[in-house]
Amino acid sequence: MSIVYSTAADALADVLFGGMTLAVGGFGLSGVPNDLIEAVRDSGVQDLTVVSNNMGVDGKGLGILLEGRQVRKVIASYVGENALFAQQYLTGELEIEFNPQGTLAERLRAGGAGIPAFYTATGVGTEVAEGKPHADFDGRTYILERGIVADVSLVRAHRSDSDGNLAYRYTARNFNPAVATAGKVTIAEAEEIVEVGAIAPDAVTTPGVYVQRVVRARARVKDIEQRTVRPRPVGAGI
Repeated sequence: MSIVYSTAADALADVLFGGMTLAVGGFGLSGVPNDLIEAVRDSGVQDLTVVSNNMGVDGKGLGILLEGRQVRKVIASYVGENALFAQQYLTGELEIEFNPQGTLAERLRAGGAGIPAFYTATGVGTEVAEGKPHADFDGRTYILERGIVADVSLVRAHRSDSDGNLAYRYTARNFNPAVATAGKVTIAEAEEIVEVGAIAPDAVTTPGVYVQRVVRARARVKDIEQRTVRPRPVGAGI
């Protein structure tokens, strides 16, 4: 049975439900599964808990789910580029659980590895630690963080083969590999879908065992979150 679907809507048709937890790859507007996010929006599903590094920007990426008031709670590490996000939080429409960025990545990785919880020193003595179990190891205090397992994970890859083995491109890799392992069902959109064997084994970042469905991403202009508006001086470096 093929795991390759013709459209994002088809790939999501029987896995979305109200109140679900949705983990989404990407960082800013890089490596974001836009087709799948748009299909979630178009489905009309409500009361979502979204796990992602951030919520895109206004009108782009995960920001479009905020516009439809489809999100109840966000578990993220950064929200500074989205004015609607801040507005909904300040008016009490949206619940936010902030995580240090490394902690969020590790919570996703742990969930995908079957690790229910882990101790970290990050956040000790701050609001992040409030209400969480503490323990001392070798004279240092740590807090307990839970692994994250999502009902559905959405990721963006550069290439996928027809078995769901994924390869990412440069910084678009970001949170996608961790998100891919953390879903009970993982759906990937890929710029290219190739036959099994066309991706060298050592180029595979996410093995197909983690991926249940694949769809080819539509061609679109890639959004730039922060655009440079003046030329760099000669010799300024990278």
